[in-house]
Amino acid sequence: MLAGGSGTRLRPITHTSAKQLVPLANKPILFYGIEAIVAAGVSDIGIIVGDTAPDVMDAVGDGGRWGARITYIRQDQPEGLAHAVQIAHEFLGDEPFVMYLGDNFLIGGITDFVREFEQHEPDAQVLLTSVEEPQHFGVAELADDGSLIRLVEKPKDPPSDLALVGVYLFSSKIHEAVRAIPRSWRNELEITDAIQWLIENGDTVRSHVLKRPWIDTGKRQEVLEANRMVLETLQTRIDGAVDSASRLTGAVQIDEGAVIESSVIRGPAVIGAGARVANSYIGPFSSIGPGCLIDESEVEHSVLLSGAQLFGVARVDDSLIGRDVVVRRRERRPHVYRFMLGDHSEAVVP
Repeated sequence: MLAGGSGTRLRPITHTSAKQLVPLANKPILFYGIEAIVAAGVSDIGIIVGDTAPDVMDAVGDGGRWGARITYIRQDQPEGLAHAVQIAHEFLGDEPFVMYLGDNFLIGGITDFVREFEQHEPDAQVLLTSVEEPQHFGVAELADDGSLIRLVEKPKDPPSDLALVGVYLFSSKIHEAVRAIPRSWRNELEITDAIQWLIENGDTVRSHVLKRPWIDTGKRQEVLEANRMVLETLQTRIDGAVDSASRLTGAVQIDEGAVIESSVIRGPAVIGAGARVANSYIGPFSSIGPGCLIDESEVEHSVLLSGAQLFGVARVDDSLIGRDVVVRRRERRPHVYRFMLGDHSEAVVP
């Protein structure tokens, strides 16, 4: 699993936290990937970490909560996905393995892809999906019969709209490919070049075009969309305190220690442990993190990380708000605000 990188597209959130730890329904994105890998029968997991290693290691631990064994592998500089394979060679040995990008969100897990790989035993198996802007991804060109012709990384003139999803399955043959390829114009070892090397050397490379949702949670809107998809599966659970003046509709999860006072919570929505919502409205597809405080405010289709506070703000919509952010009203207000605020910041709105 890859949990390094700087997460530039999610700044300022990622100035102080790993992008893989941004929560969906109050659970880090990375955890969904770990759960998918373990569900597929893989319990020995190496996690590539970079500058945010302490945060990732503190959040994930030794993997015991998932019945997994976690080994952390340091990557001093983000030098490409194939470089991650290279530095993990000692951990991987000559075993076949899954490579999973930790900021990917894939509905339905990967068990069926792992079983397909085990059945056919190719040297590589890649997942593909149709995207609107393929020039930002690794892109595949397929023959009329669906076989993989070539892969190209972030092409200016994409040969198709089929992008590589951040889940790969490899035999030990990939290590030879990684050793053989040169660095790209970005001075990185590209996994697309390594897979292309396998194709050109006659090794077996299979592809599978996804028919179910996949999201690369690298931007605010993508995080919100993934959060929405998770919340659509939410089941009502009330472990916190809700007073008689409050009204809950739809699927709502109130975690232990959370307090709801004189408020309306319209699900699907989750209120984290120790949060307090008073005289406020929480609308559908909102995730309110642990320890948040919301008073006389309105929130809808937004993700608030732990400790965020809103006072007299209406309405926060389509927003991603970082840890310990404070947003307060001053005098007049417009109907809607949209924010992307970094951790420990404070905004005073007119």
